[in-house]
Amino acid sequence: MTLRLGTRGSALAMAQSNTVAEAVRQRTGRPVELVEIVTPGDRSSAPIQRLGVGVFVSALRDALLANEIDFAVHSYKDLPTAPAKGLVVAAVPQREDPRDALVARAGMTLNELPEGARIGTGALRRIAQLNALGRRLRPEPVRGNVDSRLRKLAEGQFDAIVLARAGMARLGRAAEATEVLDPLLMLPAPAQGALAVECREDDVELRKLLSALDDEDTRAAITAERALLAELEAGCSAPIAALAEVAEGDEGPEIYLRGAVFSPDGGFALRLSRTGTLADAAEVGRALARDLREEGADNALGVQHDPHP
Repeated sequence: MTLRLGTRGSALAMAQSNTVAEAVRQRTGRPVELVEIVTPGDRSSAPIQRLGVGVFVSALRDALLANEIDFAVHSYKDLPTAPAKGLVVAAVPQREDPRDALVARAGMTLNELPEGARIGTGALRRIAQLNALGRRLRPEPVRGNVDSRLRKLAEGQFDAIVLARAGMARLGRAAEATEVLDPLLMLPAPAQGALAVECREDDVELRKLLSALDDEDTRAAITAERALLAELEAGCSAPIAALAEVAEGDEGPEIYLRGAVFSPDGGFALRLSRTGTLADAAEVGRALARDLREEGADNALGVQHDPHP
């Protein structure tokens, strides 16, 4: 019986879904067909923070619950932190490179960009971190898919743009990045570069089948990052960043989680970290969120400073 995989119609969503579909075919022998679902986010040109968290996933989830599709593939960072009733993330495949990438005219790096350079990005997290550099750069809003953003750069609308490297890699365009940004300069969004394979909670057979795609280290890292986000009660459009990495510790694998909170203008920047076991991934995230809150994270979301006194 053919499995129906729901996906958005963008080139990136289709690339991600085709990768998962092929993995399902190879590991289970089951045929998979892609079913395109149009979401409100695909029909709007408004900034992501105005559209709200989950705008790209609601239609896919509705189709799942209505039994119009059997499973769906999401960019994990697009999912609201609250669980969806009746649905479950059955697999978190191995993560792509979670870092951000700069694509700049004339092959420039971030340090080589001149004062006043126009940098296209719609993410408050990126805008805040660019402002925090104190370089008098000019972040400007940009929407659209990876191809259209790169085209706007080529047309001279911007001096540079910042994109998730994972998306560029999945579209075969990673080589166009002029710099992959060090997380010390630009900490990524929680769950950036990861995929969530979601199905109905009561579909036990499919859940077991899809679990073959699950990567333990990636799931633990994402669990820690999203637990931090949920504890801070903020959506993915807030100026909050997190990155968890799994490394071998003295007593087995450990999670190293970095988290950061910024005021939108970059005048306030708070960065902290914690470590823990994979089994305690969620608690590591919650504990780091509490640490951030104790150091003033809640105030930062509403604080405004003059970045150019």
